[in-house]
Amino acid sequence: MTNGLRERKKAKTRAAIRDHALRLFEERGYAATTVDQIADAAEVSPSTFFRYFPTKEDVILVDDVDEVLLGAIRAQPAGVPPIEAIRRAMREVFDAMSPEAWEFERRRQRLVLIVPELRMRMLQQMTGAIDLMAGVIAERAGRPDGDFAARVTAGAAVGAMLSVLPTGHIDGVQPADFQRVEQALTLLQNGLPLD
Repeated sequence: MTNGLRERKKAKTRAAIRDHALRLFEERGYAATTVDQIADAAEVSPSTFFRYFPTKEDVILVDDVDEVLLGAIRAQPAGVPPIEAIRRAMREVFDAMSPEAWEFERRRQRLVLIVPELRMRMLQQMTGAIDLMAGVIAERAGRPDGDFAARVTAGAAVGAMLSVLPTGHIDGVQPADFQRVEQALTLLQNGLPLD
């Protein structure tokens, strides 16, 4: 089997697991759905499930957009300031998302909002998101990994984004919500003027 075919087969299996898990969580509830049920619906073994997702939570919490976004930030021209690079990268990534990808993201975010253990774990993952973004910011600026200023910049950007994303409405994230994210990042980039 060629490497390309193998990778496509793996991506198809991973997508099937996620699709069936999401459907089962919506139909039966998160707590009532087992890994065995997800594996059975996706026609894989439980051990195959765990090769793709270390835990049941990860089926929902692993965000495929993160790596794409980090790559888009990394690809911004060298002279673009960090917050502007994040804003531009987000626009590129989210503009390129298909309606199906947005629907999956909406459903995924809805589950995170209504399942307390998912919501708690997602909040814990924010530190990891800040670490990843700080690494890219430091890399773009020619600073060492773990640079304090890069980490503070990443934390401020993530905080600005979180402050405007919907947390209370049950429909989850919508494409229009990212206009507010762009506005928040622009405000941050401009020094947070309050006048």
